[in-house]
Amino acid sequence: MKQRFFIFLFGIVFVMSSFAQQTLIKGSVLDGVTGEPIPDVTITIEETGQSVKSDANGEFQFSANVPLGEQVLRIEKVDYVTKRYPIVVNEGQTVDISGMTLDYDSSDKKDLFIISISDDNLNSEDDGLTDNVSGLLQSSRDVFLNAAAFDFSATFFRPRGLDNANGKVLINGIEMNKQFNGRPQWANWGGLNDVQRNQEFTMGMSANDYTFGDLAGTNNIIMRASKYRRGGRVSYASANRSYTGRIMASYNSGLLEGGWSYSFLASRRFGDEGFIDGTLYDSNSFFAAVEKKINDKHSINFTGIYAQNRRGRSTAITEEVYNLRGNTYNPFWGIQDGEIRNSRVREIDEPILMLNHFWNISSNVKLNTNIAYQFGEIANTRIDNGGTRLYDDGNGNVAFLGGARNPDPTYYQNLPSFFLQDENPTAFDFEQAYGAQQDFINDGQWDWNALYEANANLRAQGYNSLYALQADVIKDSQLSINTILDADLADNIRLNAAINYRSLKSENFARVEDLLGGTGYLDVDFFADEDDNAVSEEVAANLAQSDLRNPNRIVTEGDRYKYNYEMHADVISGFAQAQFKYSDIDFYVAAMLSQTSYQRIGLFENGFFSGGGNNGSFGESDKLDFSNYGFKGGFTYKITGRHLFDMNASYLTKAPGIRNSFSNARQTNATVIGLESEKIQSVDASYIFRSPKVKARLTGFYTGFQDGSDIGFYFTEDLAGLGVDTGDAFVQEILTNIERRHIGAEFGIEAQVTPTIKLKAAASVGQYTFQNNPNLYLTSVDFDGPLTFGDGTTQLDGYHVAGGPERAFQLGFEYRDPDFWNVGVTTNFFSNAYIDVSNLARSANFSSDFDGNTFSDYDAELAREILKQEQFDDYMLVNVIGGKSWKIDDYFIGFFATINNVFDQEFRTGGFEQSRLANFRRLQEDQSRDNGPIFGPRYFFGNGTTYYLNVYVRF
Repeated sequence: MKQRFFIFLFGIVFVMSSFAQQTLIKGSVLDGVTGEPIPDVTITIEETGQSVKSDANGEFQFSANVPLGEQVLRIEKVDYVTKRYPIVVNEGQTVDISGMTLDYDSSDKKDLFIISISDDNLNSEDDGLTDNVSGLLQSSRDVFLNAAAFDFSATFFRPRGLDNANGKVLINGIEMNKQFNGRPQWANWGGLNDVQRNQEFTMGMSANDYTFGDLAGTNNIIMRASKYRRGGRVSYASANRSYTGRIMASYNSGLLEGGWSYSFLASRRFGDEGFIDGTLYDSNSFFAAVEKKINDKHSINFTGIYAQNRRGRSTAITEEVYNLRGNTYNPFWGIQDGEIRNSRVREIDEPILMLNHFWNISSNVKLNTNIAYQFGEIANTRIDNGGTRLYDDGNGNVAFLGGARNPDPTYYQNLPSFFLQDENPTAFDFEQAYGAQQDFINDGQWDWNALYEANANLRAQGYNSLYALQADVIKDSQLSINTILDADLADNIRLNAAINYRSLKSENFARVEDLLGGTGYLDVDFFADEDDNAVSEEVAANLAQSDLRNPNRIVTEGDRYKYNYEMHADVISGFAQAQFKYSDIDFYVAAMLSQTSYQRIGLFENGFFSGGGNNGSFGESDKLDFSNYGFKGGFTYKITGRHLFDMNASYLTKAPGIRNSFSNARQTNATVIGLESEKIQSVDASYIFRSPKVKARLTGFYTGFQDGSDIGFYFTEDLAGLGVDTGDAFVQEILTNIERRHIGAEFGIEAQVTPTIKLKAAASVGQYTFQNNPNLYLTSVDFDGPLTFGDGTTQLDGYHVAGGPERAFQLGFEYRDPDFWNVGVTTNFFSNAYIDVSNLARSANFSSDFDGNTFSDYDAELAREILKQEQFDDYMLVNVIGGKSWKIDDYFIGFFATINNVFDQEFRTGGFEQSRLANFRRLQEDQSRDNGPIFGPRYFFGNGTTYYLNVYVRF
């Protein structure tokens, strides 16, 4: 009995001594101004990467595998300025650092950025030329990625040459990328800045808790009511970039008695035009979230988002137009009744409803289940100038009379170069050119009155409209469901897994928005009368029909016409990931599987593609199915607490988007020939240095793409092999088997040289090139079957992939005064940006005459000069940023301002070669004209000096 007692007593003493000798780090985090505890602060031991979060009382503790000696704690939370605390840990002792403070970040730099990126993606006529990946990066604290997001983005710089389709945006764990093109539609949550500040970003293909991820990274925007800081905020912003004014108000309740919390926001953005002429802005955004904490294990959150956006658009312009009117010129607008009216307006109206369930199964296992429903439409307007009337002489002869010349003021026949195209222009040619020049300089805008007058004259004679305002509408309804598992299997092993399902029904049609004073519009294709394959007028009349089942239909405002079809898409995917953390090394492995299916259902029977099936236009197309998979892994080796080596590698296949799967979805069920899933492999390796005063990262990267696809639409002339009089056509250009290689390095460093002064630098040097000669074929209603040239390829091997500058460099500093004001300046240099080349001009069509044989005067050396890819000029931009805040009683008042491109530098952000002329003779002739080409490249120009000022009150 005594022996048992002594054993028991010895056990108690041993346990007590073990506790007494346990090594602990504990503490608490408080608001630097209010002194209130801050929950959900991330505290990280930098040497080991171990991290915990503060609880509701702002307290935290490290108790397992605590490293000894000199350590640095990194304290960070969204909306606060990150701090680093040096400590010394002795074995068997407790380090208590209670009362650490974080200061609220009053700069609101994210506020500026979120506005800019979503709006710029609405600015151009072709989103594919302007979309960039920078929108993913604004939640990152990485030195280089901050430069890319806030300073480089104005030039449409793409980190690692990647665009938005290569990154994932999630809201509350649900993917927001569109299935049409793989890109997120930023305007769907635009204007909600105050409730978008809780974000989790993972760079590249590194481990992510919610999804397998993608090359450009993953950003999860957390919009839960319980995660917002209690209080309200009212702000007013003035700017000259996208809009002229914005007012916003928000309030968050914090966690209330009974477990309830709520948050709401309302904002309005407005302006008659931004930096580019005639780009109206009219947007209203609303957000509401309500969460109920049922108990310690269960919580349910509802989120509703409605961000209506109406925006006037602009387009790329030629060098000739730029020289006449400058970089703010926009041809799409004109004056009507004393008001600016833009003919190209995009309206986005797609509410999002979301329900999230959070289940803490145990202290180590969490399950998050989400369901979201998004519906509404995106409508893009343009002028339809093909209005006609039906003529029938009573003897079986029918024709469509009408149609008008393109009313665009930049139409080539309106510009001086058109009148001076001859080798030796006459005095009369110069007179006409001078008249065109003066008309364009003094006006050069859309003539709305002329359109209304033309329709009024026809209406008086009992005829249909010649002009109408058409809207190309995408009306989507999408259901998304997923469940996400997060489980700590051991102190150093973590499992993440998810299953996702998305089902999309997308209605696509043209709609009559405005008859412009007319009474009706005949729904036929006026240009079908010109088809040389028509054997009779009756056949031509059938070809012209948008819907053979409702021929010669007169449509009015609100009616669907021209094309009408549905696209159905279903995607089911899953991923699993294991993360391992040890004292010297952390590593992860992950795998992904997915199944994607698309199907087109034609609701109109087009005259050129009568019948059903894959060769027709009515009913169901063939169903496209893609099975995809991916693997990735990576590790971080901790050489010391300050020196780390990080590496990530991945291989995945990706289904093409809906846009690149059907060759001409508006008219036919036909799918792309030779379509495959894209194969992608990537690797990056980084050296990371971090000390209390200096943070730096140097990364090398490689990404290879195979079996990519792309579709373009344009009018071209002189197609080889079709004959001298039949070489003109509006075509669909389909590229498959595209291979690209992206290689380069990126570097970022910042040094806190004094408590108030920070120096920083960033650089990116890359090369993004095509690595093969992709397959190219054309389709059109103007010729039979797919049209190829030579060996069926386009010679792109070695050309640069267009997409912003390949090289970017930054030097800058920030000064943050203890009296709550700050200022910063960055100087940014950009180079090696290239034009998007014409694929058709690099095919055998370039060297082939109308009969398909090589031009007799073809000169290979001169051809190389003609086809040389244009490199844009280098440029430098200087940006200034600053702000100040005050505390008055319980209110915080402040402002934040920035001036971009201080010295008003003019520069090109991108551009593309036109493919209207795409053979050796015609391009040589056009490029060698003394008075400039008629069909020269079109360019996008960057903004000059712009400003943004935001004044706010927080309570």
